[in-house]
Amino acid sequence: MRAFSTRRLLVAATAASVLPLAVTACSSSDKDSSSNAGGGASASATTSMPSSPATSAAAAMNQPFGPGCAAVPKSGAGSFDGMSTAPVATAASNNPALSTLVSAVQKAGLVDTLNSAQNITVFAPTNDAFAKLPKATLDKVLADKAMLTKILTYHVVAQPVKAPEGLAHGTYTTLEKGTLTTSGSGESYKVNGSANVVCGNVTTANATVQIIDTVLMPPSS
Repeated sequence: MRAFSTRRLLVAATAASVLPLAVTACSSSDKDSSSNAGGGASASATTSMPSSPATSAAAAMNQPFGPGCAAVPKSGAGSFDGMSTAPVATAASNNPALSTLVSAVQKAGLVDTLNSAQNITVFAPTNDAFAKLPKATLDKVLADKAMLTKILTYHVVAQPVKAPEGLAHGTYTTLEKGTLTTSGSGESYKVNGSANVVCGNVTTANATVQIIDTVLMPPSS
């Protein structure tokens, strides 16, 4: 009887010593699996994140983004807040980087047309964009109202176009009746494959403005 009791005690002791090891092993295995699963999810998430989270987040929230935004005044009528309360032609006239465009709009007699339209998008070339044109070409365009109107209305789309969705991949009919295309991602977008959006998602009282670094030419011009 004593031998049997001793054997029972030895078996119980062995089981008691093995059980914590088994629990520890299972717990460690679970942690490793959880860690590996978490690591996989993290790697996947990291891969899909944009290269510049701050500016890409701004684009995703329909906020102004891009290197050209640094030239926009911090306060006053030409600031983002100031432009948001004015119709688009008026808002552009308060932005020093768009003075050539504003002069062209005035020469074409399009101020009232742009200011009275609703929910449009203007792809607005900067002064530097106009400066890329040969002087003879620019002078000719500015002196020809019909041609100037054709070129300027080619920069206007009768619907909101904002990053990221609207600029990532789209084809739009312009007021000139031509079409333009957009492409890109994150903070980098192109129009017609050549013009870069240097300050995107600028809001005015009646329009979205995508400021670009190249003047767009209608295919037939």
